Amino acid sequence: MTMTAFDHRLPWTEEEYLALGDTPDRVELFDGSLFVSPAPTFRHQTMARRLANILEPAAERAGLAVFEAVNIRLKPGRIPIPDVVLIHERDPGQLVGEARDVAMVCEITSTSNASVDRVLKMHHYAEAGISWYVLLDPEPVLLRLFRLEADKYAPAGEARPGEVLSLSEPIAVEIDPANLIR
Repeated sequence: MTMTAFDHRLPWTEEEYLALGDTPDRVELFDGSLFVSPAPTFRHQTMARRLANILEPAAERAGLAVFEAVNIRLKPGRIPIPDVVLIHERDPGQLVGEARDVAMVCEITSTSNASVDRVLKMHHYAEAGISWYVLLDPEPVLLRLFRLEADKYAPAGEARPGEVLSLSEPIAVEIDPANLIR
């Protein structure tokens, strides 16, 4: 008999979470609880892919790799799946990346869980010491960059379609959000 997540008693351990294996849903672990959401919309996935494509050449020049939807351990028992991440290259067969190796994390908000990206994940990424956070709101389109200052993120720039968000750290790149939605 297969046990579903709904039959499981809290808290979930990291080992139990990782034993779930591949699932059709996005399953994240936050302090013993699972956060489950269906696959993102086509628009969301298109924006993530385009953002990753824009970031990749500059990331490679900086010695970083760009990945979409990978497990990142922020601390034991806390493993979100960011939409896009810039990370120091690791073993390609690795299942989980470590927050200490992440240079920048990017999240694209969804109408069903925008507060998770704007509040919960933003707080957890800051607490884990990830220096740069990019938040992309699809409707209306707004790309925002945040820099870690002490233990919180501070605004470091924003752009709407037709404007350019310039980054000099952790990579040098210019992004016009219009290129994410065309």
